[in-house]
Amino acid sequence: MAADRTEELAAAVTKAAAAGNPLRPVGGDTKRDFGRAVDAEPLSLAGHDGIVEYEPTELVITARAGTPLAELEVALAERGQMLGFEPPHLGDDATLGGTVACGLSGPRRPYAGAARDYVLGVRMLNGRGEVLHFGGQVIKNVAGYDLSRLMVGAQGTLGVLLEVSVRVLPVPGHEVTLVQELDAVAALESVNRWAGQPLPISAACHDGERLRIRLSGTEAGVRAAVTQLGGAVDGDGAAWWQALRERALPFFAGDRPLWRLALAPASAQPDLPGTWLIDWGGAQRWLRSDAPTETVHAAARAAGGHATRLRPADVEGPFQPLPEAVFALHRRLKGALDPHGILNPGRLYAGL
Repeated sequence: MAADRTEELAAAVTKAAAAGNPLRPVGGDTKRDFGRAVDAEPLSLAGHDGIVEYEPTELVITARAGTPLAELEVALAERGQMLGFEPPHLGDDATLGGTVACGLSGPRRPYAGAARDYVLGVRMLNGRGEVLHFGGQVIKNVAGYDLSRLMVGAQGTLGVLLEVSVRVLPVPGHEVTLVQELDAVAALESVNRWAGQPLPISAACHDGERLRIRLSGTEAGVRAAVTQLGGAVDGDGAAWWQALRERALPFFAGDRPLWRLALAPASAQPDLPGTWLIDWGGAQRWLRSDAPTETVHAAARAAGGHATRLRPADVEGPFQPLPEAVFALHRRLKGALDPHGILNPGRLYAGL
């Protein structure tokens, strides 16, 4: 049964702040490996759940942070709507709060927007246990600083999410997945050329041997795009994209180091050894490689992007080191919202 545990959670944070005891906010704990290990007492948001407000005609839903992501998606599907950033669950117990805190987006991200683009407002606890409210429930909100979107990807280091309002989208009326036999260079050239055309592309991924393109929209629009682009129709396309979203493809299996490189879509493929999977039309490139950490970081920097090591965990953490000026800005934000440094300390970087 849905419940509001705001007072209980606020009291727990206030007590921890007074004692200087670090806390680790936990939803379903499905993304516990996405970040540095934190030695802290878990602050469970289990039971702090439920849809607070849903206006299908306004394309906005507000729910408590502990609401299971699957439950939220079912409620949206019943009204023919969905989360436009197609978030990965990475486990059956994924919650809305954890999804937003980690800021992960699925295959639709380059064509429909990232998680950050869909967050309209949040209620949260800062590191003093105070309840703060940022943003709202409307698409255009220009009152004050947009701190709600700072919470997306902060992994609970700046505050404990209590409620999140997100924009939603109608479910496309028709979807088709095309498969083309192309090498990586030709695939990157094709998807970047198509990006400048009025095509209903909602995902594009090269698996090392072939390019898959998902088309979403009206039946007439999708049919016209199929004729224009060509390729074989994949009858199991929906299952394939879900497996990609959940990192359940064979590519992700095994113990070989797994890297995620974020690059400009038109960037040339970095000269690194290993096996590649190119998602987001070239903007997200997965790499299985035994190359040294600094070698991968240097290649990502040279290409104008950055690299994250997801498996196995690196001693220094998964994220590429920040420039000193950017790190200083992070430190100032952390100090303003969590002055006692008790919320997920060191989760992103040592010293934050």
